[in-house]
Amino acid sequence: MGDVIHALPVLRLLKRHFPKGEIYWWLDAALLPLLEKDPDLSGIFPFQRRRWAAPRRWPEIAASVRAMRQKRFDWAIDLQGLARSSLFAWLANAGLTVGLDNLREGSREGARALYDVTPPRAPAHLHAVDRYLAVLPLLKVPVHREFDWLPRRPEVTGAVEQMWRSNGARWAALLPGGRWNNKRWPVAYWVELVKLLGQTPDLNCVILGSPDEEPLGRSIAAAAPGRTLNLAGRTSLAEMVECLRRSCLVISNDTGPMHAAVALGRPVVALFGPTNRFSTGPYGQPGNVLQNGALPCVPCMSQRCSYREPLACLHSITPQSVYEKARLMLADKGSLSFP
Repeated sequence: MGDVIHALPVLRLLKRHFPKGEIYWWLDAALLPLLEKDPDLSGIFPFQRRRWAAPRRWPEIAASVRAMRQKRFDWAIDLQGLARSSLFAWLANAGLTVGLDNLREGSREGARALYDVTPPRAPAHLHAVDRYLAVLPLLKVPVHREFDWLPRRPEVTGAVEQMWRSNGARWAALLPGGRWNNKRWPVAYWVELVKLLGQTPDLNCVILGSPDEEPLGRSIAAAAPGRTLNLAGRTSLAEMVECLRRSCLVISNDTGPMHAAVALGRPVVALFGPTNRFSTGPYGQPGNVLQNGALPCVPCMSQRCSYREPLACLHSITPQSVYEKARLMLADKGSLSFP
């Protein structure tokens, strides 16, 4: 999800420069609700990652490739830079195949070999959004910030209002999940944070996440049942985005919805452990990341912790420090209107 959101500015700027152009997205089927009915897309080619792993489903892959080739694309742009994504970009048989040649995208799995052109290699700590935007000058497309990163979905707003009546109160959104277990701040810390946030007058909390994270949300909400709403597992991706739009502050692990919050202009307190805050942190909000950079292993970029003190990077971020950061941001009216 984070990769898709980081790539959306490329879509927006392509469509602004070529308003009559037809743009299609090759997308993991699990993320279809995020881009369905997107105003800048002419269509989506779903990639059935789990389904297509079985050899008996390979004819479906061939059918998808044929459908892409029938469009006779002028350009195929691969921003993910993996062997799989570069292969499908090449198989699309576009007039020009554009990719990246960075340590994370293009070079890691040899994808660079299938591209016609790439921009110069990006500096090591350049944010993913800026790494992706680097393909646009190759296509003579101006790079600017005059676009709506995640446009409103009026057809989704009504469903959100039915499950969550904010009644004009201030709400902080909590995102306690994460694809890797060692990206997840301890649940006991979230419980303590909810209690601390209760000291802020007129502030309620809404917990968001996937169905797998519903029990996690339930445990946290139980710490302050009168002021905490658990919507984890109860929203679609599109509904989660609209929930984030209604929040005055977002406190989050390093997870995909955190990047959606940033795209919506929400101020974020980001809790980072093993990952790189500079390349995939909240874009434009580097000062809002809490991470213990004093540990020799940070960032290890590993899904498994091997440090002598397990998960020390996350355990060293205290609930009190997160609360203090959140309290200052709530008091700073400027931070609540982040551009």
